[in-house]
Amino acid sequence: MSEILKETIFYEKLEDQKVKCGICPHYCIIRPNKVGFCGTRINKDGKCFSNIYGLVSAMAVDPIEKKPLFNYYPGSSIFSISSVGCNFKCLNCQNWHISQTTYDKYPNIKEATPEKIVDLTIQEHCKSIAFTYNEPLIWLEYIYDVSKLAHEKNIKTVLVSNGYVSPEGLDYILPYIDAANIDIKSIYDEFYNEICKIKSVKPVLRTVKTLYENNKHVECTNLIIPGKNDSDENFRKLAEWILNECGPDVPLHFSRFRPEYKLNNIPPTPKKTIERARKIAMDIGLYYVYVGNIYFEDGETTFCPNCKKPLIKRYGYLINEINIKDGKCINCGEKVDIVI
Repeated sequence: MSEILKETIFYEKLEDQKVKCGICPHYCIIRPNKVGFCGTRINKDGKCFSNIYGLVSAMAVDPIEKKPLFNYYPGSSIFSISSVGCNFKCLNCQNWHISQTTYDKYPNIKEATPEKIVDLTIQEHCKSIAFTYNEPLIWLEYIYDVSKLAHEKNIKTVLVSNGYVSPEGLDYILPYIDAANIDIKSIYDEFYNEICKIKSVKPVLRTVKTLYENNKHVECTNLIIPGKNDSDENFRKLAEWILNECGPDVPLHFSRFRPEYKLNNIPPTPKKTIERARKIAMDIGLYYVYVGNIYFEDGETTFCPNCKKPLIKRYGYLINEINIKDGKCINCGEKVDIVI
């Protein structure tokens, strides 16, 4: 598969035919015929192009709970697509085979027009499309074109992302994004420095807040790595930030770490750590705190923030019971911010 070049509007021309990419906060300065940090931005003759436009590494129909999105069309199917590359270098990446490679080194990459993706979504009877598996925001031009077309067909669009995007890049696609799950890997820069090779969490937090303030459905995920971000202070500070900067209705998913990629010497997260994190976040005041990669019934159940009775009962990705009618808890009448 040859590269598909799409000139981006997010770059600045510099002297000596260099370009400064504006897609994400790396703001890479790229020399002629070289690529940026993510491997998907290339300088050709003093212009900046995406080299993965329309190149798809995977397509699948997933339960929306797998994203994870628990409070957005629970029980529905979502058409999931990915490309290659990432603007992080996470030592624990579970999808490293697509995130830490380039289009010319990935054996099964295929070309798909935005029209084809929307048509396949309709054929599979999915009401939404997820940009997922690798980091979607480096696929910005393609996301824009797919999402704009999807909206014309009344199909929702979802980002599953690390949230590391420039303000102008986010503003570009914001009108055509309906929901997102954003990884907040830690509330501390030191974690991002060590594990992700990124300077700061601040751009990620800005993305979450921007999505929330623009009335997009947003949920957050925190993968707990033993010895790295598993202190009570980490859990407390993260929950406090979500509560104070967004609101108690933003779901937070604590996910279990499993040995992977370059962190395969660290054991899986103990269940008691996951349970402790969930309790801390709920005690702080978040309404919806879930767990992932581990079975814990209460951590998969959506409870009414008022009467504490189950609104949605789950087992894994399966929905067993929904107790919401007309946007309200059927037990106490409390209005809940859950999209059914």
